[in-house]
Formats: sequence, C-alpha cells, structure tokens
Amino acid sequence: MTEQVFLGGGGEDYGTPQGLALKYANRHGLIAGATGTGKTVTLQILAEGFSNAGVPVILSDVKGDLSGLAKAGSDSHKLHSAFTSRAEKIGFAGYGYHACPVTFWDLYGAQGHPVRTTVAEMGPLLLARLLELSEAQEGILNIAFRLADDEGLPLLDLKDLQALLVWTGENRSQLSLRYGNVSPASIGAIQRRLLVLENQGGAGLFGEPALALSDLMRCDEAGKGMVNILAADKLMAAPGLYATFLLWLLSELFEELPEVGDPDKPRLVFFFDEAHLLFDDAPKALIDKVEQVARLIRSKGVGVYFITQNPADVPEDILGQLGNRIQHALRAFTAKDRKNLRLAAGTYRENPRFPTEDAIREVGVGEAVTSMLQKKGVPGVVERTLIRPPSTQLGPITEQERAAILKASDMAGKYDTPVDRRSAYEILAQRAQTAAQEAETSETEAEESPQPMAREFNAARRYSGSRVSRSTSRSYREKDTFTSAMSEAVIKELKGTTGRRIVRGILGSLFRGR
Repeated sequence: MTEQVFLGGGGEDYGTPQGLALKYANRHGLIAGATGTGKTVTLQILAEGFSNAGVPVILSDVKGDLSGLAKAGSDSHKLHSAFTSRAEKIGFAGYGYHACPVTFWDLYGAQGHPVRTTVAEMGPLLLARLLELSEAQEGILNIAFRLADDEGLPLLDLKDLQALLVWTGENRSQLSLRYGNVSPASIGAIQRRLLVLENQGGAGLFGEPALALSDLMRCDEAGKGMVNILAADKLMAAPGLYATFLLWLLSELFEELPEVGDPDKPRLVFFFDEAHLLFDDAPKALIDKVEQVARLIRSKGVGVYFITQNPADVPEDILGQLGNRIQHALRAFTAKDRKNLRLAAGTYRENPRFPTEDAIREVGVGEAVTSMLQKKGVPGVVERTLIRPPSTQLGPITEQERAAILKASDMAGKYDTPVDRRSAYEILAQRAQTAAQEAETSETEAEESPQPMAREFNAARRYSGSRVSRSTSRSYREKDTFTSAMSEAVIKELKGTTGRRIVRGILGSLFRGR
C-alpha cells in the first residue's frame, strides 16, 4: 500500500482495499456529499495518507475540526472501539494512532502564522473579483496597475493602491489621452470597496513579508509531508476574501513551479473546501482561468481536490478534469435534487453489481461511492467504500495545544512582524511634498525680487487714480448716473401695477388670436 493512499474497504463485504494511487494523485479529485455525511473525515484521512507518503498538503479548516491532525488519536476516545472494529472489517491491519506534522496559518494572524501577499502579486483580475467590481471599474483598476509599472510605484499594501487611485484621479485629464477614460465615479466606487475590504479585516492580507511558496512545500525530519492548515472559521464571514485568497495561492503555484511531467507522487496536494464559493457569480474570465490552472498544473506535480456538497457546484469543464472522485450521500427530496443526483451518477463508470444512482442515495455516514484512476489513467469502476477511520484526533485541539505548536514551529517569527518599506504611498507622498515646497519657494522668490515686468504689473494693480481731465470724468459720471436712474425707474414701474397691465395686455393679445 506504499504506492497508494488507503481509503477504505469495498466489495461485497467491504474487504477489498480501495486506494488512491499516488502516481495519479496529481490528476485532481472531488469530494462531494450532503452536510453530515462524512466529507470532513474523508478530507482528514486523505491528508494523513499524503503526509505519510511524504507529500505536503494545503487545506482550509472551515469548521475548526481539522486542527486535530496535529495530535494523535486516543484509546480513551468514545469512538475508539468503533474505529478498531471498522479497521478490522475493512482489513486495515496496520491501523494505529499517530499525529501529522502541522503548520497553522491565518490571514488574521490570530490562530496561525500570518499569511500575506502584495497587491501587485494578487493582480487586477483577482482583486476585481475580490472587490466585486463592474467591468468599467475593473478597467480603471487595470489602468492603475499599468501606471504603477510605468511610474515605478511598487504596490505592496492597500494604502499604496488607495494613494495611486487618488493620484490617478487628480491627473485623469492627462492620463485619459494615453490610457483611456478615467472616471472619477469609478475611482470613488473602487475606494468604497477598498474600505469595505478593510472593515472585513482584509487589509492584513496585503503587505510584507509575503508568503514564500517553499514554506508550504516542506517535509519534517522523518520525511512526512507538512500539513498546512489555514484557519478559515472566521474567514468564512468574508467568503469572497476566502475564495480569492485560495485562488491566488493556486495561481501562484501554477506560475512559479517548474514542469515535472508525471512524477511518481505529487509535489503538493491542494484541498479547496467549500468550492462553490469560488464559482458563485464568478465572471467567465475567472472560470476560464481556473479551468486553465486545473488543466495545466497537473504537469507541475500539484493535485487539486475540490470539496463541495454537490458536484453541480463545479462547472462541467472543470469537473471533467477531476479524475479521482469520492461521493458521499446526496439528498433527493425535490425534482432538482433528483436531477442533480442523476447527473452525478452519470459521471461514474458503472458497476454491474448495483445502480450508481441508488448507491449515492443510500450510502450511510462514513461510507461513499468512489472511483479512482487506475492504470494508464483510466477511471475505475464505481465502488461502495467504507471509509477508514482516522489515525489523528477526531475534532479540534485546545487553544493551549495550538499555541504550543505555533511556538515550536519553524515559521515562528518569520512572518509575525509586518514590514512597511518604501512603496507607492511613500513615493507619491514625497512627490506631493516636493511639489508643494517648490511652489512655495517660487512664490517667495517672486515676492522678494520681482522682475521689471512684474513691478509694472503690480504697480498697475495698485494704481487707483484717474489721469483724464476733470470735465471729461464729470460728464461721464453724470451721464452714467442719469442712465442708471432711468433704468431703475423703468424697472420699478414694470414691477408695479402699470407693468402688470402691460404684460397682461401682451399676453392677452397673444392668446386672443387663438
């Protein structure tokens, strides 16, 4: 079984070993099923199996249960007898309790080491998805990123982007001729969305030191793959931030890792829990990006496993890339549920012993319908599989145990203190300060040592006398005074009774003819 991740027992009496071949583990996979059917435990035993095989794992802990991977199970656990009984039933002779090497991560820095990236690394496409921008607003964001490149302005954190947007708005008349129309309304909308992101705690995601991918692909001294657990229980309050961060991480792996072809085992396995959040209301450009990554990242030795309630949550083009499938029970109480059940059953290679649709509906908790890739990457026949019990603790560890693991981690101190180096915010602030000082200096010099033309201009402005003869001035003023008096009298009369009669007469003559 060293070439496989043992999943459980199948066949008539559940005595036939069922496993996921490491050679095909980078062909991606799907774990699906309704709430309470055992998806989390399946994810846990897969993480154990990959770690034991020396494969690093990245997963998100949505409910807080997966922290138990850091601690061995116990004979005193209430399910100990049930676990040992199941292990005996499925022929899991080497079953025992052990812990996995774990590193905890947290975007908020509370339950794990801080995770950061820069605004530039996130890129305009993912950032627009995170901020839920319109097409026009996304265009402004692309202009801002292009300006940052052209002007040599590093975009590291949110204040860098906010300062750049302000500068873009102030210079929009000049920039529009080169980069296209820059709308102040669109800039204002982006700034409002950035404030919302800050209120959600997303500002902590952007900055330095940025996460190094090599720190996610480590093994311990015994050769076990590191299980990287992202605390996501609080992060789920901002589902857009959660989905965008995981997609960014997947994109970074795709862009930075070299090609390795078809290795004997994956270099890394990435679990994407609550996968429907990635595709809900996602623009086509983003879905196309995910499909491209899923199709090509296999050759870089990375396996991607989506965890969701229903296979219909995953677009068909991406679902077709998922060769290894573990399907827990699906509910079929409505017409839509029954349709989804038929669609899910239709994606499996049929087993003559039972109808696949009935099996998906009938499997119990801790049981699943499985289909793994076999020789030459051919999908295996669907099988009802009793999932093996976990070797690590079922359920979360205590806060004290988590704190002790964080303190002893190799990553302790590396990412804890943020670094704010010179970037777009500081550069633009210095430019503004320099421009203000130059303007003040120029104004001071002009006042202290005016040029001849400036003296004449200033003298003309201060001049208040009259150089014409007194008679000409008096006649002009008398004429002007008489004209003004007559005008005031006429206006006053028009406002009075006589004026109203004249207006009525005019209107009357106009309407009388109709």
